[in-house]
Amino acid sequence: KDGQYEDDRQCDKFYECSDGAAVTKLCPDGLVFDPTIRKINKCDQPFNVDCGNRVELQPPKPSAQCPRRNGFFAHPDPTVCNIFLNCIEGEAIEVKCTAGLHFDEYSGTCVWPDSAGRQGCAAQDKKTKDGFECPKEQQVDAQGLAVAHPKFPHPNDCQRFYVCLNGIEPRDLGCQVGEVYNEESQKCDAPENV
Repeated sequence: KDGQYEDDRQCDKFYECSDGAAVTKLCPDGLVFDPTIRKINKCDQPFNVDCGNRVELQPPKPSAQCPRRNGFFAHPDPTVCNIFLNCIEGEAIEVKCTAGLHFDEYSGTCVWPDSAGRQGCAAQDKKTKDGFECPKEQQVDAQGLAVAHPKFPHPNDCQRFYVCLNGIEPRDLGCQVGEVYNEESQKCDAPENV
């Protein structure tokens, strides 16, 4: 039957069948074949594809900064946790995570530092760069229930606020351009609503 079919062992290899003839093909280095995609190009980022038992890959074709020609990769300096490389055909573009987040290679996204679990990237001390510390006393909402990740306004910048993960680990976060932190709703909001 005409179409594209996965290889049994190699996740980035597939077969293109046309008029009863099969042609072996490879995804671009760093991408893997996803038989579930309905598009013609079925090659995607590894974190979007379940390769199952198809664990083999083509040999890498690294460039100066990219371990493979395509994909998202941790910064080469293991202590730089909030910047990752987006490699496209061997060209690296540095991408910065939102403030307070670290790059997680497994999911290909920026996550809280404790979720990233990277060596040398442990959550910093219990103080932000500007000195904010989470209050020791448990925070409660209007109904008197404990708040797991309480938020606090920044003292000098109405676009910024702090989140205390599990009440103890501070994160300095900010609203999108044009929004300010609304202490009452504990969300970013239009300035006229604050």
